[in-house]
Amino acid sequence: MSATKWCLGVGLVLGIVLAFGGWYAFLLAVLFGLIGMLVGLVADGRLDLASMFGRASSR
Repeated sequence: MSATKWCLGVGLVLGIVLAFGGWYAFLLAVLFGLIGMLVGLVADGRLDLASMFGRASSR
């Protein structure tokens, strides 16, 4: 399983554990899931933050 999927799963679980119950828990779980997915994309190398912020990794 890729790092993106692992981080998405961890983010969802942490969001559910952090705020258990109700609409706020749902929204927090979605937010943590998106954060986890972004971290996983960076870990997999599919998202290059340096190029997004103006500093390319290669010339």
